[in-house]
Amino acid sequence: MGRPGAAAIMTEMRNVEADLSRFRLRVLAITAVVLVAFLMVATRLVYLQVFRHDDLDEQAESNRTAIVPIVPNRGLILDRNGVVLATNYSAYTLEITPAKVGNLEQTINALSTLVEIHPRDRRRFKKLQEESKSFESLPIRTRLTDEEVARFAAQRFRFPGVDIKARLFRSYPFGELASHVIGYIGRINQSEKEHIEESDDAANYRGTDYIGKLGVEQSYEAQLHGTTGVEQIETSAGGRATRRLASSPAAPGNTVVLSIDIKLQKLIEDLYGDRRGAMVALDPKTGEVLAFVSKPTFDPNLFVDGIDQENWQELNESIDKPLLNRALRGTYPPGSTYKPFMALAALETGKRTPQQSISDPGYFMFGNHRFRDDKEGGHGTVDMYKSIVQSCDTYYYILANDMGVDLMHDEMQKFGFGALTGIDIHGEVRGLLPSTEWKRNAYKRAEQQKWYAGETISLGIGQGYNNFTMLQLALATSVIANDGIKMKPHLVKEVVDVVTRQSRETLREIKAELSAKAANIAVIKNALVGVNTEGTGTSSFRGAGYVAAGKTGTAQVVAIKQNEKYNAARTAERLRDHALYMAFAPADNPKIALAMVVENAGFGGANAAPIARRVFDYWLMGQYPSEEDLAAVQKGQALAPIGKPRAAAEVGAPQKP
Repeated sequence: MGRPGAAAIMTEMRNVEADLSRFRLRVLAITAVVLVAFLMVATRLVYLQVFRHDDLDEQAESNRTAIVPIVPNRGLILDRNGVVLATNYSAYTLEITPAKVGNLEQTINALSTLVEIHPRDRRRFKKLQEESKSFESLPIRTRLTDEEVARFAAQRFRFPGVDIKARLFRSYPFGELASHVIGYIGRINQSEKEHIEESDDAANYRGTDYIGKLGVEQSYEAQLHGTTGVEQIETSAGGRATRRLASSPAAPGNTVVLSIDIKLQKLIEDLYGDRRGAMVALDPKTGEVLAFVSKPTFDPNLFVDGIDQENWQELNESIDKPLLNRALRGTYPPGSTYKPFMALAALETGKRTPQQSISDPGYFMFGNHRFRDDKEGGHGTVDMYKSIVQSCDTYYYILANDMGVDLMHDEMQKFGFGALTGIDIHGEVRGLLPSTEWKRNAYKRAEQQKWYAGETISLGIGQGYNNFTMLQLALATSVIANDGIKMKPHLVKEVVDVVTRQSRETLREIKAELSAKAANIAVIKNALVGVNTEGTGTSSFRGAGYVAAGKTGTAQVVAIKQNEKYNAARTAERLRDHALYMAFAPADNPKIALAMVVENAGFGGANAAPIARRVFDYWLMGQYPSEEDLAAVQKGQALAPIGKPRAAAEVGAPQKP
């Protein structure tokens, strides 16, 4: 075999060089890629280590630690004498996080073999579930016993998503007593949650499930809630807490001291018995509310855990409307309790003098309509004193016609009728003080907007369109008692910081001063004393150890026909007249002023004034009614004190349920 030629050798050498060249290019390319990759890694490393160091260090610390909110203790609510009306206690709850549970119904059924779960617990849980998010922990049972806690703890491994937690619960020791004043707390609903998140106080509600819903609990939420604390804990990779790194303790809510006397409050609620109505009692010189009664009441403890459907339906659909705060939101025609204010307005505007008299035949004719007096045959010759003492309707029919609706509106507005009093709880209504302007704005059709002269007449005796709250009537009464000075009513006497022990008292605030002449106010006061010494309130105040001024009232619920006489026995109970009374005592130096209504009870002198007498006996004399007397007043049978009154010290404080 011969040797290869030169051409073949040259070709072979060129192929080797080409392969080497391609290899070098590949090496260079790979080297470039490696260098670029290293450069990118180095650049990223510099970026992370230098430029993002602080941010990443914070994230790493966040992954290693967790911030847990510490919910503060809610502040206490006390009465003026330090009696606790709202407090807290700690208890265990069995809670489920729905998002972590496979079959919720099956889990609850299994839990019920370890812990007693009532149908109402299931209903409440379902309601809470509808109002909450699936990842939130919701209580299926509250206030577990130690035995129940132990039973569940032994079987805990069977129930992922179920846990036992220690929670603080709100408690109202006196149950239904003063519930409309105190209010209650409940779980934060979605709209409240959105409002909190939009506010500046959002951080303070982290971890908080409850908020004030009514009364003082709602209106003084900012003072009662306290300041949420935080706890920083170190966690493992699995999220389990390993140790506490730092903490900032929660500051408990402040103590809110009310001006009401819970013993007086209980006395009034007991005197009402099963009857419906409202009473507001004030200190006319300071504006402090001494009692704020709305009957019937409700138990605020029902709402603390989230009220179940059965109890909610019973309260919400009751014909007696126990959830309605009648003292704040219930409006009533004032009836004859309006007459003293009409009389003072007449003196101030020059429409009447104290001596000016009318002849009362027992009715007032206006056009073809006969406006009847309550006394058949009339009261004879009637001056201003007699018009109040004997409650002569005819006198005020004529006066109303002489004054006209707009002058009455302007004068009666000065006492606070038809206006918000500014009391320190939410939900107050204005009531209705009519005028021609009001009617033009209230109705759509032209014939409805027109004010008819005949509509003016009944306004003089507190009927017609007149509708006011007992709070407004009590404030107006306190204005006369306080010689024309109108003090702003308030329920909270002071707020005490539980940490610093500093107290912030509610300032006495003068809302207005009537320009009424002292002599004119004296005329009205003298007549109001006459009501209880020789008039319609005499039987209730016979033998009192003080002089009280007052005015009875009876207000129609439905109008009766012109030639028809009212007969309570033939009238449905809820269509019967309301019994009203306004009063203050002692007359020469008033320490208490009140206004009250007993719904559908009839004559105010027989069914409202006896309650006021017992209120004054307690507040001024330190006396409670006897058991016999109390029972009689509850039934509307007592026209005068019976039995031996008990000393207040003998009765003691209201008993907790």
